Amino acid sequence: MTDIFATAVAPRDVAHDHPQQLSQLLRNLSLNAGSKITLRDLAIAMEDRSFGAFLVIFALPNLIPLPPGATFVLGLPLIFVAWQMFASRHTRIWLPKRMGDYAFENATFFVFVNRISPWLQRAETLIKPRGWFFGSRLVERLIGLLALILAIVIFLPIPFGNWLPAFALAVIGFAYTERDGLGLAAGALIGIVSLAVAGAVIAAAGAILTFIF
Repeated sequence: MTDIFATAVAPRDVAHDHPQQLSQLLRNLSLNAGSKITLRDLAIAMEDRSFGAFLVIFALPNLIPLPPGATFVLGLPLIFVAWQMFASRHTRIWLPKRMGDYAFENATFFVFVNRISPWLQRAETLIKPRGWFFGSRLVERLIGLLALILAIVIFLPIPFGNWLPAFALAVIGFAYTERDGLGLAAGALIGIVSLAVAGAVIAAAGAILTFIF
């Protein structure tokens, strides 16, 4: 079995061409895998796009209506991915053995891929390789820091404060996988706006509580 720990330290080639779009890559993974797929299989298939791909995968569930407290659970994986993007020396996601060994049925994964493929394919008409400015790990760390802050906001129980940061992370992650500098800048701008909105909500809640008590 290929080891994600060995591949994680491979040198980065920012000029590397990715002929496959994310929707096709996910479909090929499902078609070529066995009856089960592990998170390690997914990370290996994503190669040096794993940070972006995992941001997309973990951000998407936060864009649908969820019961109270669900973002507390769904925000943790986003924090895990964003922290690595910011702090890790590697350019690919690192998974602890227990997490990497987590497996799910390929049939379930295939249904999931088919469900999100129309959305991904529409997004792929807008987000495409262009203007990629990731010339150093420092720039990646700065985007990782923004992603980490957004993930923490999603994790916190802020009324109406989760959707926009999750959308920003989905855009950032998708643009990262497609090497779209313009899309990444747009996602970062959405993220900054979402932080301002979340800050305004917290300030308003604090003012109301101060007035009441």
